[in-house]
Order: sequence, then structure tokens, then C-alpha cells
Amino acid sequence: MADRPPSGPGDLQGVAELDLGRAARRGYPEAVLCEHKTPTQVASIALALKDAHGKGTTTGPALFTRAPAAHAEAVLRVLPDAIHDEVGRILAWPPRAPEPTGGLVAVLCAGTSDLPVAREALVTLTYLGRPTEFVVDIGVAGIHRVLAREDLIRSARAIVVVAGMDGALASVVAGLATAPVVAVPTSVGYGAAFEGLAPLLSMLNACSPGVGVVNIDNGYGAGHLAAQIAADPS
Repeated sequence: MADRPPSGPGDLQGVAELDLGRAARRGYPEAVLCEHKTPTQVASIALALKDAHGKGTTTGPALFTRAPAAHAEAVLRVLPDAIHDEVGRILAWPPRAPEPTGGLVAVLCAGTSDLPVAREALVTLTYLGRPTEFVVDIGVAGIHRVLAREDLIRSARAIVVVAGMDGALASVVAGLATAPVVAVPTSVGYGAAFEGLAPLLSMLNACSPGVGVVNIDNGYGAGHLAAQIAADPS
């Protein structure tokens, strides 16, 4: 029998099975990828999460990632107080971020065109409870901009580097840092960048040790990994 469509917001049969125990099990709450879902499906998930919070059966904020305008509107109709970062296409609810704990995570964004991915990482880190510093437009075309942040780079417990084009910023930062670098290739660049494949390969081939690479445009994954790296030992 084919899965029946949801009858309305809050009906998740045939749509999703939420991992409401993730925060207790892993220390990090549920995240919902909105892309490729319908706005109605996303609204149903939002309502189910709202009900679970009301009953105390889940804890911590939920993130809605890769949310186009229609999907963000659907979430906000159910959760009107949700924080919505339009550039990063990400929402967080409940809106109050946890008190920051753990080490500092620096999020370094190579260029303004990389902002959507960088802000997705930044919001993820904030709502997973890490203190952050955010620096934009320090690509290697102006290497002095990187060197001017050397104190920040050396003080961080983890660093997220978001870059497209040739992806060289990750290797340069790792050569200055004492902390692990989580590199995020973006799909920004001209034709030979192959929608992020060129920076992905550059980051995978970084000559500086201590660079880990997530998938193309995966700001959420980078923020999550950096939050785990920078967490205080339990």
C-alpha cells in the first residue's frame, strides 16, 4: 500500500519519524532538512516538534536547514517566534540559544558570495551552544586580511573555513592554527570550479595538516562537527 499523504500539519504518517531522543542520546538535538520536502510536510514536522516540546519529550532547539522562502513561511506559521536567518536559509526553535560553553569556534568566510553556507554553520554553532567569532571576506586574494586575524586563528579551539573558487583559504589558515580546521567547499566560482568540486579537491589535498573536509555547501555539517570538537570534555 502506498504511503498516504499527511492530512494536515502535525500528521507525520508517511512523512517522518522524528528522533526526539537525539539530544539525550548524543547531546545534540534534531535537525530537519527542508530541501526536497514540501512546505506542508515541513509544517507538519514543526508542529510535531512543538507538541513534543510542550510535553517535555524532547529538549534543546531544533534546526530547520536549507529552507527556501515557502518552507520558512510554513515553519513560521507554526512557530512564529522561531529565529530565521534568511541568508543562511536556516531556522532555529525555540528561539533562545543555549548559554555558550566549550571553546571558541572561529567561522571564517572567504567571500561575501560564500555567506549563505557560512551563516548556516554559524547559526548551527550558536544553537549547539558554542561561543563564536565570525569573520567575512578574508579570502587569500588579499592575504593580509588573513594575517590580520592571526590572534583569533590561534585562540580558537576549532575553526570553520568556508571558501569556493580554489578553496585555498583552508590550507592557509591551517598553516597558522593550532586547532583543527573544518573546511567547507562552496559551489561559488567560475566554470572550472565545477560547482564546488575544485575547492573540494583542493581542501582534500591540503598540504597543511589538521584539515578535515565536509561536503560541498554543507554549512550545517561543518558547524555540527566544529561544535563537537570544541565541546568541553564530559
